[in-house]
Amino acid sequence: MTASPVVVRSRDNPLLQRLRRLLRDPAGYRRLGEAWLEGEHLCEACVARGVAVPHAVLAERGAALPRLQALARHAARVTVVADPLFDALSGLESPAPIGFLLALPDEGAVQPGVPTLVLDRLQDAGNVGSLLRSASALGMPQVLALKGTAALWSPKVLRAGMGAHFALRLVEGAGPDALDALGLPLVAASAHAERALDERALPWPCAWVLGHEGQGVDPALLARCAQTRRIPQPGGEESLNVAAAGAICLYESLRQRGG
Repeated sequence: MTASPVVVRSRDNPLLQRLRRLLRDPAGYRRLGEAWLEGEHLCEACVARGVAVPHAVLAERGAALPRLQALARHAARVTVVADPLFDALSGLESPAPIGFLLALPDEGAVQPGVPTLVLDRLQDAGNVGSLLRSASALGMPQVLALKGTAALWSPKVLRAGMGAHFALRLVEGAGPDALDALGLPLVAASAHAERALDERALPWPCAWVLGHEGQGVDPALLARCAQTRRIPQPGGEESLNVAAAGAICLYESLRQRGG
């Protein structure tokens, strides 16, 4: 490990108090400026992307495992926590014995001209995380979350994203000005669109817009879109889950440009 680890056995330790605040409030990272990455997979994804890790936290049982010791060496500081105290911090059914406390990157402004996924008031953390993963996999390097969208760095979104956060430029709490700054044609997925997804060429680069799980894209935003497309559903279902629909739309953009 990078330094001799500090061992914590008191529930009142300030570090554990901070972690509990992050777990209680999904958007608490916005005030604290740091996020809690729980589990070996997320921590490995963070390291693989070259993200600086200020603090690794291990359960005592994790500190005894060579592979987790090696992972913790990437952090500037290491703390070992008694197993019962560590498990009480977990949001998982089977608590993982390692986590990273990560300083959030500076969000900055929207980067114009960059292919972007726009999330309009998506509520479900699992859907949001899955869409971040699809964006990373299918060539949309920027994600713009409009006001009302689930907190991007919340524990549930982080778990569903499975490391995609570290490959993307993420902008939260955006309004109409951010859409203007993109300088890209907006393309919305809508079950009511006249044209099917593959009916004609999609613009590229573009910004794909996906809307609220129940309400769809806000009508005012829909009116700003250069195109709307529907996904053919010959099986007759009323609609697709937004995460599934988003993956299909992003793949079609990739397919059309020869990806």
